Amino acid sequence: MNPLRRYRNLLVGLAAVAIVMGLGLRQWQQRATKKAEPAASAPVASAPAPAALELGDDDTVTASVTELAQGVDVSGTVKAVNSAYVKARQPADILSVAVREGDAVRAGQVLAQQDPTEFDLRLRQAEQQAQAARAQLDIAQRTQTNNKALVAQGFISPTALEASTSNEAAALATLNAAQAAVDLARKAKADLTLRAPISGQISQRLAQPGERAAVDARILEIVDLSRLEIEVALAPEDVAALKVGRPARLKVDGLSQEMRGRVARINPAAQAGSRTVSVYVALDPHPALRQGLFARGRVELDRKRVLTVPTTAVRVDRARPYVLVLEGSRVVERPVDLGLRGDVAGVESVQVITGLTEGARVLTGRVGAVTDGTLWRSKPAAASAASAASR
Repeated sequence: MNPLRRYRNLLVGLAAVAIVMGLGLRQWQQRATKKAEPAASAPVASAPAPAALELGDDDTVTASVTELAQGVDVSGTVKAVNSAYVKARQPADILSVAVREGDAVRAGQVLAQQDPTEFDLRLRQAEQQAQAARAQLDIAQRTQTNNKALVAQGFISPTALEASTSNEAAALATLNAAQAAVDLARKAKADLTLRAPISGQISQRLAQPGERAAVDARILEIVDLSRLEIEVALAPEDVAALKVGRPARLKVDGLSQEMRGRVARINPAAQAGSRTVSVYVALDPHPALRQGLFARGRVELDRKRVLTVPTTAVRVDRARPYVLVLEGSRVVERPVDLGLRGDVAGVESVQVITGLTEGARVLTGRVGAVTDGTLWRSKPAAASAASAASR
């Protein structure tokens, strides 16, 4: 076959294939367009609305102008204002101890007795020496009287009279010293009977009958629970704003009830090592209070009327503190500037200087993390009641 003719037939075949493919592509596009038209004409399904945050009454607080009590935290051990140790004044064996821990005693009551045998002998010895001195004085006085008569009659010289006068004075001095020794021996014997120096209760019994007590050995401890206080150490800057009589609220270990107190005294000198100042807080009487219990609480320094919210409502997870406020149906972030911190009706609160107005509803910290613009709605009454009951 002629090559030219063969080439022409190949071109005609390729053109026919191209025409057939073009017709097929056009038909496929038409079918695809018809299928897409119903889908385009169908209504577009709307995206689901975001769920609203349900809030109960306990989830919000109201910013209000109220008295903010400024104070300083304190802690210390409860101790009696009046307490005393009954000590042995003489070295002797203990014969008896009449009281035990917890017994009530009154001032002057006999509490213990030491063995007086040795001291009876000392007293008898001193009394005998006093009698001998009194006899010597009698002899010196008779001698003096006789010498005066003899001098008047000229039988002895005045020098002999002066000697008898000196002997009489020495005998009198010896008698006075002997009588003082009797008084000392009598007092030492009386010291063997140990009496209560104050009224109160026995807190410690430190010795038992049969033991030998040295001088100043502790036998018993007495505490007067009618007046109790705690001693606390405060920094000088806190003491500067503190005054005698300021109220205090304290929590004592083991007692569910809050204790009330007041600042009774402020030490005029600072501690040498720590440079702190001791402050004494007197506690109101309570039958459950005991010496040695640990107490912690807060002493009020001053009160001011300011705009406050609880500290738990202020969020500090960013560089600047902020609060979440309910505005309409959304939760809105409000940066705030804070001031004084203190106590409002037993709740730790903080002053809000800027960023809030009185009456604003603020989310508490118990709600957790909430983003700005979150929708909210109130919980149903039944759900709120159930939540309050569970807490």
